[in-house]
Amino acid sequence: MNDSLQALLLGVIEGVTEFLPISSTGHLLIAEHWLGARSDFFNVVIQSAAFLAVLWIYRQRLWTLLRGWREPDCFDYLAKLAAAFCVTAAGGLLAKHLGFKLPERLAPVAWALLLGGLFIFGAEWRAGHARQARSEISWGVALFVGAAQILAAVFPGTSRSLCTIFAAMLAGVSSRPAATEFSFLLGIPTMFAASGLELYEVLRSQGTGGEDWSATAIAFAAAGVSAYLAVRWLLGFIRTHRFIVFGAYRVALGAALLLFFS
Repeated sequence: MNDSLQALLLGVIEGVTEFLPISSTGHLLIAEHWLGARSDFFNVVIQSAAFLAVLWIYRQRLWTLLRGWREPDCFDYLAKLAAAFCVTAAGGLLAKHLGFKLPERLAPVAWALLLGGLFIFGAEWRAGHARQARSEISWGVALFVGAAQILAAVFPGTSRSLCTIFAAMLAGVSSRPAATEFSFLLGIPTMFAASGLELYEVLRSQGTGGEDWSATAIAFAAAGVSAYLAVRWLLGFIRTHRFIVFGAYRVALGAALLLFFS
């Protein structure tokens, strides 16, 4: 397959799956099984494009929070984001220091997809039985979400969005838009910090991996545009729908991978 076309397809897959609760890492591994593997440099670059897209989508919300940081509500929300980020950073650095991370192979990814789908069903069941809709992000929820985000760093295929959105829902946030917003806003500093550190280490040890700059640029643009469209669609979808369809998709895909590649 033409290198530019391969890069385009991988960029689209990354952008579409990065913020949906279906695991971008898992889908890239599956795609690279047929399309061929790319360098770590390539994967970090396209992931960064996806987060730039989300930063653009939430630019007004972020500006409101930062401009009004002296106001109690804004300060409280920013403090909770900062606390959740610190929990994730501390746990992630500790896991990295201990070398605790499952290999990015199809079998563990398949299990993560399947179990993550069941996790979605459980979170939706809890939200559906809530006595009243709750959109407040408490300190307990923020810290729990920060801790849950560590799972995505050490268990490929889990999905950062899955861990954070549904951790919030299991902790009592029955409003899907509120849980999703906190997840995505927390993801901006988390993934830029993680991507920046990973990019530094990759460039220092491997360089650009021999990647063609034009193909990488195509993938970067494709990831950014597709992530923007996917997130805009998701934010509209969850206003009137539950996440059950994503749970069913994860269970079906995980089971298929275990059946055909075990």
